[in-house]
Amino acid sequence: MPKITFMGAGSTVFARNVLGDCMCTPALRESEIALYDIDPKRLEESEIILSAINKNTNENRAVIKTYLGVENRREALRGADFVVDAIQVGLYEPCTVTDFEIPKKYGLRQTIGDTLGIGGIMRALRTIPVLRDFAEDMEAVCPNALFLNYTNPMAMLSGYMQRYTNVKTVGLCHSVQVCSEGLLNALGMEDRLEGRKETIAGINHMAWLLEIYDKDGNDLYPEIKRRAAEKNRTEKHGDMVRYEYIRRLGYYCTESSEHNAEYNPWFIKSRSPELIDKYNIPLDEYPRRCVNQIAGWEKEKNDILNNGQVTHTRSREYASYIMEAVVTGVPYKIGGNVLNEGLISNLPADACVEVPCLIDNMGVHPCKIGRLPVQLAAMNMTNINTQLMTIEAAVTRKREAIYQAAMLDPHTAAELSLDEIVAMCDDLIEAHGDYMKDYR
Repeated sequence: MPKITFMGAGSTVFARNVLGDCMCTPALRESEIALYDIDPKRLEESEIILSAINKNTNENRAVIKTYLGVENRREALRGADFVVDAIQVGLYEPCTVTDFEIPKKYGLRQTIGDTLGIGGIMRALRTIPVLRDFAEDMEAVCPNALFLNYTNPMAMLSGYMQRYTNVKTVGLCHSVQVCSEGLLNALGMEDRLEGRKETIAGINHMAWLLEIYDKDGNDLYPEIKRRAAEKNRTEKHGDMVRYEYIRRLGYYCTESSEHNAEYNPWFIKSRSPELIDKYNIPLDEYPRRCVNQIAGWEKEKNDILNNGQVTHTRSREYASYIMEAVVTGVPYKIGGNVLNEGLISNLPADACVEVPCLIDNMGVHPCKIGRLPVQLAAMNMTNINTQLMTIEAAVTRKREAIYQAAMLDPHTAAELSLDEIVAMCDDLIEAHGDYMKDYR
């Protein structure tokens, strides 16, 4: 019977998806599920909802246990085969609000702020000390467990775990699965979906759709480029940044336009505010989503708790398919975030890259890609520079390394002077208080 430990089980919607998927998977239905969180109310809500799914869809085959607080963390992890990480250190309030409001005072605007930019840097610096503790516990009580990281900033956190701990780690995102499907649907090419063949590789949130062919082997990129250019010329829509990538760089990438708008120096510019409207960029999008999600969850939670009839259908999240492949030995292909070590030959060996990986009962087997087109590797490097420097700051705990990470961020550097960057970092470190105590 596998043991699955879910760290951050108070992320109820996500825990429901991943663990509900496991309960819908024959090889995982009888798992022991350990729910761990530091918030008693949210942990209790997750237990109630997951217990209802276990009853309604799984005939109570799974054994669900809860573990509250740091003092019970090792017991939650003890003997685990799989550890799913979905924590958010500092939550929406106070930390995400702080990550958006202080940079605004310096004229630095963001859309999502969870992966790169000053928001991603601060989130990583808050989170890595917690992951350091997780790793110490895992090495002691479940040294053979596979750590499935869903927490952002993906490349920074997964890269830290892969380079500085002995924990077997793969980072998982949602964007690879839906990249080409979303693109073809949006361009009216739905008839090319079935049987398509593709290669995606790069870094998290900026992995590239390198090749895409229909079932007959016809290259779809010429038509994609034609339709994407026409759509950007003739209508306002929600994916204009990535369509501009196709035009300027020749390739589409995995994560949304609102994310990619802040991964470069081209679209969010205080001196050219007209670009915000031209490319339909939703500034402050992540805080807006958080407010809506919190309100929506309260209603959904009350409906679920009142009738107890919640059920689940297996989703496209990778986690249950990975666990199933490890347990059964039947291989499964994912897009995983792993240490590069030559997989993409023109990116650094210590970068965390997103490449096709095969999963079986021996674990995660990344596939070698070779060289990316030069312009795509260069784009990835602008992000990798900040990722590696942020990990360096977390490991050395040097404030000057935080400054350097922000100095290397393409959007931050395009907007602020060096003195402004240092002052902004100091303000953020001070505002985050104990969350940043390692970096005083």
